Amino acid sequence: MDPEALPLRDLHLPEPVGWWPPAPGWWLLMALAAGLVGWFLWRSLAAWRRSRPRRLALAEFRRAAGDYARNGDVTSLARRLSALLRRAMLAYAPRAQVAGLTGADWLRYLDRGLPEPLFSAGPGRALVRLPYCGRPGPGDGEDAADAAGLMAAVRARLQTPLPEERR
Repeated sequence: MDPEALPLRDLHLPEPVGWWPPAPGWWLLMALAAGLVGWFLWRSLAAWRRSRPRRLALAEFRRAAGDYARNGDVTSLARRLSALLRRAMLAYAPRAQVAGLTGADWLRYLDRGLPEPLFSAGPGRALVRLPYCGRPGPGDGEDAADAAGLMAAVRARLQTPLPEERR
């Protein structure tokens, strides 16, 4: 038989395997990845919303510290910080637990969760005296020292979550 007369055709290679549609394992992996991304975004948004009172309180604290740096009025600073702490703690804890606290009880409550007692046994004690001293305008050297310690204590309180807030 003559090889030229045989009805042969050229070899035809199969088409390459396409990437679409993916195999079921890839679908499962994509669904898992999308679920993890969604969960992470949901948790991040929830954490960002929970931290809103803290962010607002720290912004108000920075404004009060800036005003104190400009005018040196210790009494006004102490009044603003006292009101700020009260509002911030009301945002973090139940009203019945915080609203009625005064004096030493209030200072002990503010010490909760801090590494050291900044309010009941530290510079935060000025929070009980300075807002009510009745001397508007720049204070003397002792009040200025109290103001610096008070600002450090308030900043620490606002930046440190209460024990119930930790999740």
